[in-house]
Amino acid sequence: MTKPEHRVQGVDHAAFPTFDPAATVRFYRDVLRFPVVHSICAAGWGPDNHPDFIHFFFDIGGGDRIAFFYYFGLEPIGDAELPGDSWARLPAGAPEYFVRSRHLAIHVADEEDLLEYRRRLDDSNWPVEMQVMHETIESIYTHDPNGYMVEITRALRPVTPQEDLDAELTIEALCDVAQGDSPSMDKLLTRKAELIVEKAADWVPAGAAQ
Repeated sequence: MTKPEHRVQGVDHAAFPTFDPAATVRFYRDVLRFPVVHSICAAGWGPDNHPDFIHFFFDIGGGDRIAFFYYFGLEPIGDAELPGDSWARLPAGAPEYFVRSRHLAIHVADEEDLLEYRRRLDDSNWPVEMQVMHETIESIYTHDPNGYMVEITRALRPVTPQEDLDAELTIEALCDVAQGDSPSMDKLLTRKAELIVEKAADWVPAGAAQ
């Protein structure tokens, strides 16, 4: 069967930076009740000047997600005392990775569709700038005529319940260390290991041998 010209399946995720991951988690997970469904601990990714970061996702229904980047060691940009989206504005001198973190990701079904959009973009004035496999997805990236980054992405495999649990632990650890002094990836991983030990007894399957 011939596939339709329109191959996208809606928004995979919209992504933004955050300087306050604990408050972000309280707002989306605890107030709005959007569950944490995935997280990526990115240690040593990118060029030498790129900090370690956490990329975490909330399920907002309909197969869509909203995601945030928290960069270890990056001080707030802009005036955090102002109301509204002052942290989301892009003042002069914002690092390139911070600018790129704000993007729209559009979902497609499979590799064939992803490559079809790559062909369309490469034949246009806005060719693909990157094609990356990261953990559970493969994505292509470009910038639209307004300078906004657009990602088109396909799932490499389903996300497992174990990975959902890992995301919950990662975000709980992130909230703990981000409220302390000099948060870092090492402190997050140490705190996450502590949480695993603390919660291990709750994960013993019913009826399992003790």
